[in-house]
Amino acid sequence: MLIGVPKEIKNHEYRVGMTPESVGEAIVSGHKVIVETLAGSGIGASDQDYITAGAEIVSTAAEVFDRSEMVVKVKEPQAVERAMLKPGQLLFTYLHLAPDPQQTAELMKSGATCIAYETITANDGSLPLLTPMSEVAGRLSIQAGAHALEKAQGGLGLLLGGVPGVAPAKVVVIGGGIVGTNAAEMAVGARADVVILDRSKAALKRLDAQFAGQVKTVYSTRESLLKHVLDADLVIGGVLIPGAAAPKLVTAEMIKQMKPGSVVVDVAIDQGGCFETSHATTHQDPVYVVDEVVHYCVANMPGAVPKTSTYALNNATLPFILTLANKGWKQACADDKHLLEGLNVHDGKVTNFHVAEALGLEFHTPDQFV
Repeated sequence: MLIGVPKEIKNHEYRVGMTPESVGEAIVSGHKVIVETLAGSGIGASDQDYITAGAEIVSTAAEVFDRSEMVVKVKEPQAVERAMLKPGQLLFTYLHLAPDPQQTAELMKSGATCIAYETITANDGSLPLLTPMSEVAGRLSIQAGAHALEKAQGGLGLLLGGVPGVAPAKVVVIGGGIVGTNAAEMAVGARADVVILDRSKAALKRLDAQFAGQVKTVYSTRESLLKHVLDADLVIGGVLIPGAAAPKLVTAEMIKQMKPGSVVVDVAIDQGGCFETSHATTHQDPVYVVDEVVHYCVANMPGAVPKTSTYALNNATLPFILTLANKGWKQACADDKHLLEGLNVHDGKVTNFHVAEALGLEFHTPDQFV
C-alpha cells in the first residue's frame, strides 16, 4: 500500500503522523511511504531521516493526497485538506466529529473512508489510541493551569503548591479517567490540594488506592460538583463519552459564582468541552476570560510537546497502520471489531452512532460495509 504523511497545518500543530522509525517499519513490511517535506521538523526529524528510513519526500500536501491510498495524520483534516480527499481513499487520524458538523459534512462529501483514532476500542473497553494523548493532555493541564494562575496571566496570583506557611492552591479534577488520573499525578507532585470527582465507584476506589490519601475522592452529584467548583482555584475538565459530545457539567451560572481569577482548563474541548462557557482556542492565543474566570481551552494541547506526543502516539498507532496497510481496511476491520469501532465515515455515510446522534444524521451500522 502507498501511505502518505502530510505536514500538519492546524495552528501551532507540530506533531506528525509517522516518525521515521514508524516509516521504517512500514517499508520493511513491503509498503511505500511518501512524506511531505518538513513534515517531521516539529519533532526534530529531517527529510533525510525519512529518506534514510526508506520514504520518498514530496514537495506538497497536494501530491500526498493525490497519490496516497492511506493518509496518516494526527489532527482532523483542515478544510483545504478535506477538499483533497478522494472517494475510496483511507484517512486515519483523530477526527472528533461530534461537535463538528462542517467537517463531518465535508468528509461525507469526499467519499473517503475515515477511521478515527479516538473511537477505536480495546477488549477492556479502553481507547488505546486516545490514551497516550490523554496522558499527555492530563499532565499538561496542570502546567497550563499553574501558568494561568499567575497574576500576569489574569489568574489569582497563586503558586500551585504554596510554600511553608502559605496554603497551596485547590485543584478540582472532574473525571477520574486517563486525563484526570494524570492531572492528579502532576497536581499532587506540585503539592497542590487535590479533589477528584467521578460517578464511577470503581474509579474512585482505584484512585483512592493509587494516591493513598494524597487526593480526596468525591462521588459526583450536582451538589458536590457545585460545592467543589466554587471553592476551587483551578478546575480541570476531563470527562469523555467515547465519540460523543462532552456533557456540559459546569454551567455558565456556576462559572459566574467562581472566584475571580480562578482558572478552568477544558481538556474535553476536542469533543465540545465540558464547561458551558468553553470555546476552542489555540496555542497562539490560549486563554480568554468569562466572568473573571480564566479559560484555557486549547484544542490540541499535546501539540505543545510534539516530540513526546508524536512518539507516544506512534507507539499506539503503528500496529493499526501496519494492519490496515497489510490487509486493507475492509479485511482489517472485518478481523478486528475494535478497529471497526474506529470507522466514522464511509462512502458518504456516518458509521459511528454517537456522531450520528450528536449531529442528527442517519446512522449506518459499520459492519455492513466490511
